[in-house]
Amino acid sequence: MYNVKAVEPLTYPKANDQPDIYPSDKYHNWNVDNFGPVWIPRKGATIQLTPENASLYRKVITDYEHHKMTISDSGILIDDKPAASYTFEMDYYFMMGDNRHNSSDSRYWGFVPEDHIVGKAIFIWMSWDTNGSFFSKIRWSRLFNLIR
Repeated sequence: MYNVKAVEPLTYPKANDQPDIYPSDKYHNWNVDNFGPVWIPRKGATIQLTPENASLYRKVITDYEHHKMTISDSGILIDDKPAASYTFEMDYYFMMGDNRHNSSDSRYWGFVPEDHIVGKAIFIWMSWDTNGSFFSKIRWSRLFNLIR
């Protein structure tokens, strides 16, 4: 492109935390570019529960595996019993969109349980160039390409 003078990456520094990034707590000051590290739960795996990681796995334990979880200064309770560890009942996935700064994905809503996945993408249905105009907005060469 003859009119492009420079290309610079757009990344948010680690110091710029976003409060809407999962799990939205005081232990994880993450943003869209600086997320993690994070361990993704899998069926049969056991983790040690700590105040620092309990918020990462709380939604999985309560909403998807249907246990009651309480976190307090005195410790972590699961189903009203003290818990130092937890064994996961299902596999989970971390979903990430291909439009990093404009994608609502696992960085915002957390892990996805295996029973919530209903299909697999097999081809590119539509591809837009937001800087194009009219028919040049469509990236014709990408349409209906298979996803590997």
